[in-house]
Amino acid sequence: MVLPRENGVCVVIAAMNAATTIQSAVRSALREPEVSEIVVVDDGSSDDTAGAAIGVDDGSGRLKIVRLEQNRGPSFARNRAIAVSSAPLISILDADDFFIEGRFRHLLAGSGWDFIADNIVFVDEGRAEPTEEEIARFPNEPFLLDLSGFVDGNISRRGADRGEIGFLKPVMRRSFLEAHQLTYREDMRLGEDYDLYARALAKGARYMVIHHCGYGATVRGNSLSGRHRTEDLKSLYEADQALLASADLPPRGAAALRQHEQHIRAKYELRRFLDVRSNAGLVSAMVHALQNPQALPSIVAGVASDKLAALRASRPPVSAESGSLRYLLQPGQNTQK
Repeated sequence: MVLPRENGVCVVIAAMNAATTIQSAVRSALREPEVSEIVVVDDGSSDDTAGAAIGVDDGSGRLKIVRLEQNRGPSFARNRAIAVSSAPLISILDADDFFIEGRFRHLLAGSGWDFIADNIVFVDEGRAEPTEEEIARFPNEPFLLDLSGFVDGNISRRGADRGEIGFLKPVMRRSFLEAHQLTYREDMRLGEDYDLYARALAKGARYMVIHHCGYGATVRGNSLSGRHRTEDLKSLYEADQALLASADLPPRGAAALRQHEQHIRAKYELRRFLDVRSNAGLVSAMVHALQNPQALPSIVAGVASDKLAALRASRPPVSAESGSLRYLLQPGQNTQK
């Protein structure tokens, strides 16, 4: 085995009830020679997530398991992992995802960055993990992502072919996080990655992106990230408000943050209306809407949008591409304006 380098990578895996997927994630990290530490935080699992992770340990001494007695959320788990590790570079890996072999060889070849991310391949649940040979070979086409480009890339637009830049999983320099006292906000269970990266960019982080694909994301219909609560949306737009109030931001960055805040707040108002309708009936929901006139445009637009989406979903697709590989970034795609 190739010995880890002095500027090794700590891979952080926050996991809850991930016994069926954690082994693939840990194996993919162990096979990377640049990885000097892997910290799995079992976040109050009711299954044997920790035991499953230990089951694929290669004996190199790189794997560490931290068990939490109760679920504290991904932000708390990641902060704990970072606190008990020491490698100068930090890489987040979700418990049902995996690294493409050779990922860090490509990522760490360049310089001049505080954060660096690569392309993501989305793999449908049940499909075998693609080999390195199956992954499309994109030219690196490196570019620096600024605050406005990053935030704008996290605003979904119906009908637009735009990837969610917040899905990117950058390698982060520990020295930058420590110098600016940056940690994950532990009151957030949705968008915690987006918030950390936005705050880092506001502090002047050099965030580089390359098109080479090194991260595999498993697409599951029942993922925890797809079942966020209404209050999670509130925490996310409040994080935007906090950043806008605390930082001396460039005009374009501030404008993008305000737009993102409005985008998420509109989703929150719609979800709150739907919660009232579900719990107390349509009449109560209408009363709630009339008592909150500032939310009416978001509610009306959101309901209409949901109806249109349901109509489209009822129609048979033109072609089925189940099992095909899809990529977050396409050649030539650059989010900077």
